[in-house]
Amino acid sequence: MMKIGSWQFANRAFVAPMAGVTDRPYRRLCKALGVEYAVTEMAASNPKLWDSVKTSRRLDHKGEPDPIAVQITGSDPAMMAEAALFNIDRGAHIIDINMGCPVKKVCNVLSGSALLKDEDLVARIVEAVVKACAPHSIPVTLKTRTGWDRTTKNAVRVAKRAEDIGISAFTLHGRTRCDFYQGEAEYDTIREVKAALTIPVIANGDIDSPQKAQFVLDYTGADAIMVGRAAQGRPWIFREIHHYLQHGTLLAPPTYGEMKRVLLDHLEDHYDFYGEFIGVRSARKHIGWYLSESPDAAEWLATINQIECTKQQLDAVARWFDQHDPHDFLTQTSVSMDSDTVSR
Repeated sequence: MMKIGSWQFANRAFVAPMAGVTDRPYRRLCKALGVEYAVTEMAASNPKLWDSVKTSRRLDHKGEPDPIAVQITGSDPAMMAEAALFNIDRGAHIIDINMGCPVKKVCNVLSGSALLKDEDLVARIVEAVVKACAPHSIPVTLKTRTGWDRTTKNAVRVAKRAEDIGISAFTLHGRTRCDFYQGEAEYDTIREVKAALTIPVIANGDIDSPQKAQFVLDYTGADAIMVGRAAQGRPWIFREIHHYLQHGTLLAPPTYGEMKRVLLDHLEDHYDFYGEFIGVRSARKHIGWYLSESPDAAEWLATINQIECTKQQLDAVARWFDQHDPHDFLTQTSVSMDSDTVSR
């Protein structure tokens, strides 16, 4: 059991915040499949942006099961505190501070992982947000990388200062900002951070299977793991991890029939959320992720990008699945199908 503030989570596989991915339809889908904790896409702390369509969508939690965890980003302590209160007023139960995003346009305004170059500013931001959230009994979490680059790794110092200020949990992506997503995650650093803290630590980076999740938890001592890119088009990975951690056996992969239901439900919610024009276009990447491991989908996927009507797109996806036996498995490459290890 993992706790953040008063919230308890039996499933220790969490959804990582990902811009352009972890929108409300995706979070609702993951929670329907057993996820208990999913963080929003990062939302700007600048009040001038709060009424923009983009930010408004990111802060829309209608119909999403609790708890609502909102990630905020920025470099001004007072503005970040104001953003925390703004989101609490709109239903946030947990506030997460982003100090891990490596994207240039974020780092160029001294936000995201660029903040790791100024530990005093990190402390002022964390202190301002914690102080703003305390009267509302809202826990604050912090997500960072191991440092700006490999010569200036400072995750342990940053984590200790944040814990002393009062954060409730610390999430660490095991790469520096300059690594972006290259190379292998530094689980040694995550282990060092866990050994230095008393609050829960969440490990993030390269966790793409139940076995890898178990290894990372065992090696680092982390209290939970956070999955990002490996969950794109594979939202059932969280139930697979949870089952493996509980029972030591692997769940069978989804069948074509289940995959069809999951993807069509996701698409319908996606269209409802974004509307016709944006919905059909932004859904293309999700469809591609879902079917990326199916060898007979490659040529068909190219035609999806030519469709500009949500109904036609939905119908095309349904027809593709109808060509396959709904009881067959989409792929057997992601897990072992040994009868001694697979649970159905």
